Amino acid sequence: MKLPVRPLASILSLLGTSVLGRMAFPDCVGGPEILTTNLVCDTSATPSERAAALISAWNITEKLANLVDKSLGAPRLGLSAYDWWNEALHGVGYSVGVVFEPSGEWSHATSFASPILLSAAFDDDLVYTVADTISNEARAYSNFGHAGLDYWTPNINPYKDPRWGRGSETPGEDPKRIKGYVKALIDGLQGREDITKVIATCKHYAAYDLEYWGGIKRYEFDAIVGMQDLVEYYLPPFQQCARDSKVKSIMCSYNSVNGTPACASTYLMETVLRDFWEWEDENQYITSDCNAILNFHEDHNYTTTAAQSAAISLISGTDTICEVGTNTDIVGAWDQELLPEEAIDTALRRLYEGLIRAGYFDPADATSYRSLSWQDVNTPEAQALAVRSAAEGIVLKKNDGLLPLNIDNDTSIALIGFWADATSFAMLGGYAGVPSYLQAPLQAAQKLGFQTTNATGPVKQNASDPDTWTEAALAAAEESDVVVYFGGNDMSVEAEELDRFSIAWPGAQLALIEKLSALGKPFIVVELGDQNDDAPLLDDDNVSAILWAGFPGQDGGTAVFDVLTGKTAPAGRLPVTLYASAYVDQVPMTDMSLRPSETNPGRTYKWYDDAVLPFGFGLHYTTFEPAFAPEAFAARTYDIAELLSACDEKYLDLCPFATVDISVTNTGNTTSDFVALAFVSGEYGPAPHPIKELAAYTRVREVAPGEAKDAQLSLTLGDLARVDELGNTLLYPGSYSLLLDVPTKATVEFGLTGEETVLIMFPQPPADLGEGNGHEKYTPK
Repeated sequence: MKLPVRPLASILSLLGTSVLGRMAFPDCVGGPEILTTNLVCDTSATPSERAAALISAWNITEKLANLVDKSLGAPRLGLSAYDWWNEALHGVGYSVGVVFEPSGEWSHATSFASPILLSAAFDDDLVYTVADTISNEARAYSNFGHAGLDYWTPNINPYKDPRWGRGSETPGEDPKRIKGYVKALIDGLQGREDITKVIATCKHYAAYDLEYWGGIKRYEFDAIVGMQDLVEYYLPPFQQCARDSKVKSIMCSYNSVNGTPACASTYLMETVLRDFWEWEDENQYITSDCNAILNFHEDHNYTTTAAQSAAISLISGTDTICEVGTNTDIVGAWDQELLPEEAIDTALRRLYEGLIRAGYFDPADATSYRSLSWQDVNTPEAQALAVRSAAEGIVLKKNDGLLPLNIDNDTSIALIGFWADATSFAMLGGYAGVPSYLQAPLQAAQKLGFQTTNATGPVKQNASDPDTWTEAALAAAEESDVVVYFGGNDMSVEAEELDRFSIAWPGAQLALIEKLSALGKPFIVVELGDQNDDAPLLDDDNVSAILWAGFPGQDGGTAVFDVLTGKTAPAGRLPVTLYASAYVDQVPMTDMSLRPSETNPGRTYKWYDDAVLPFGFGLHYTTFEPAFAPEAFAARTYDIAELLSACDEKYLDLCPFATVDISVTNTGNTTSDFVALAFVSGEYGPAPHPIKELAAYTRVREVAPGEAKDAQLSLTLGDLARVDELGNTLLYPGSYSLLLDVPTKATVEFGLTGEETVLIMFPQPPADLGEGNGHEKYTPK
């Protein structure tokens, strides 16, 4: 789903004409008698009973009008219109359901670091705190009619291809990291009380990571995915959302999976999601992505009419259809007897049970969440957290000793590049809202009292384009003691509906970097957005340091200067592999496989070992010596049957295996955090075997020079298991290695004995992977 990229005033105007009206809580005391006497207003009844009673009071006209995102409500019952399209990826964001006022109250919200940067901190407590703060603000907006109670976040598709335009919306390329991020985020968004704080939505289900590449659009793309890759890589984040975190909503994606549009796939939505993962205990609901149902007949050629498309989506498990404009023929589906009322009622009960669980029909004093107000939006604490969310994820890629900067106010700094000044929203990234302020690097440097000069730079121009920036940039650099270049990618380079065809630095930017470098002054490059091939910069001795800052949010300039000056010592780790620019010529984006083959060099750190910088890489202002405790895996060998017999978890992949003690010694001179990453490796299970796989991580805080701090890494049997060709998860006997840090600083060995054992027997799809959905009678062609 995508809103147009327009100036702020234009966006506000667009949204103002699109919304249905302010969200209003139903009045179960003074509303129409048909509402006040309905069981939906009885808080002693179960949410399921309340939802069923409400829907039973609707006539068919009312029912049909409430199956799209712009639901019209039921005035006869005292139900106002409700818009299900609300966004909050890294703060309350632009969307049809969110109403930002032009000024004053409800005119802005805190904009935190983008998910890819927040994930790089490898700190799930931080993720939870950010999500809890976002949900405070989101619920405040809801309470006062400026948004709904549901928010279509997070984006949890694994980011395996560096060209994907939406990678910055995700936590990165590794399913283990994404699962940890998701668990913390969902807890923070939905809250830990009986009443849902806000309804979170995990998206996009499933195998979605292409916008437009090679003439193929996401709306028509058929992702051909084998069971091994599907279960091992594309589905684990959704398993975490649905089975383990019980997220209240999931969004199905634009693409087809193995021949069937995702929003029509009974295998994905019913067999796997609701039946196998038991994601039906609270009648959770599925929304389509926006216009994904239109794509059935316009792009996938799966149906021939809008009525057929609407019917198939709803009978297959989709509960609400997001549309841009009005293009869903639900009435036609009903009139043509394609859509049974039972399917309609099921969808509506799910939707409204979600709202009931969020307190939509409850008295205002039923939960403390209803007391959240404008005073809880963009508080001083939230502003400080926005800085921290960026600074703690920033990754130091190179440092010749220049950083941290040891300068005073007599030192002059040239800040050069397209995002050095806060004249644009570049720091915010995708799905942002309106921040209360923007503090870019120039403003942050001036606030610190530094002498500054400033010049802009190119974004996506080629070296052959008319040059309007180099002269001013060189002049600013020549009169300064230190040069900092703020470049990389903004949303004109990578975004929704905008994949990249090259991952090299944009030609004009690289040319300017080379000219600035040639001056021979202390020279720092700070990168915005996703990864470019940094090999030319890493190999250039005149580039003193490189920082990656993702999309750092409303106070990105402060976060960057906190790291440059050493106020925050860098400890972030790359949540993705940094590939050479030639990689894009070796595998098409449409190839969904992970393992190396004759046409695929392998994807992610698990299957590709020729990176410019590897997943998990990150330098510090000090040096560390991490080590396993001497007693780690003291038993050395473990019997698989005994491990399982000692487990009482419902799902065997969650059975605990071991808690591994480590120590982290700061052998340098700067107090710093340290992210401990542990990978499992070994030649067991089906070949080919991955190079290594992330098994555990933790962030050890504030390790002082000379200090050794202890930490623990917890592993489950699922962290050791591997997936076979049928998608089953097994624990295999064999020799295992646990590797600590990137590059590896310590290794410990252990073994598993006994028989290979299935932890998860995954349900198999229809034999041909494309049929068996029962749609034939709905799609006469």
